[in-house]
Amino acid sequence: MGGPEIDRLVALLARLPGLGPRSARRAVLHLLKHQDTLLRPMAAALEHTADAVSACETCGNLDTVEPCSVCSDPRRDRSTLCVVEEVGDLWALERAAVFGGLYHVLGGTLSALDGVGPEDLRIASLVTRAANGEVTEVILATNATVDGQTTAHYVTDRLEDSGVKISRLALGVPVGGELDYLDEGTLGAALKSRRGV
Repeated sequence: MGGPEIDRLVALLARLPGLGPRSARRAVLHLLKHQDTLLRPMAAALEHTADAVSACETCGNLDTVEPCSVCSDPRRDRSTLCVVEEVGDLWALERAAVFGGLYHVLGGTLSALDGVGPEDLRIASLVTRAANGEVTEVILATNATVDGQTTAHYVTDRLEDSGVKISRLALGVPVGGELDYLDEGTLGAALKSRRGV
């Protein structure tokens, strides 16, 4: 193609989610065509971000301050803790502006197939936070996958003696969804998660 430097850049970009080798080649070509306005500023931003961003020791969020801007915000409800799998889940909830409490990022899910056990996740620190006396409710917002459900059950068991209320995100029919277009798993979860009107 165009030398080892370009090949290396294509290979690195192809490792990003949603980008395969063809998309990575197109992105690299675009970056190279716009070196002064895109490639060099992006390289500088990547280096600065790598130096400035770290995981919050309290919740696991990624930020440039410690504790992170969510944990240090005095307007947040400190009695409610929302447990998510990854930082992207936290960011999605923040974009939706539907939750005003604090978060706890597990850093993944339990997965026997991938060799991920409880000690590989931030479960022990969650149990400690839940037992601090300030937290009254833990909301489990893990994904509706087998690993997400397994993780939620395990966390529920670990929090059983903490005395906090444990709740789970409702699962089922999305807003604007039509029943005819939903899969059987989603319909089943919607029926199980039904509530009175």
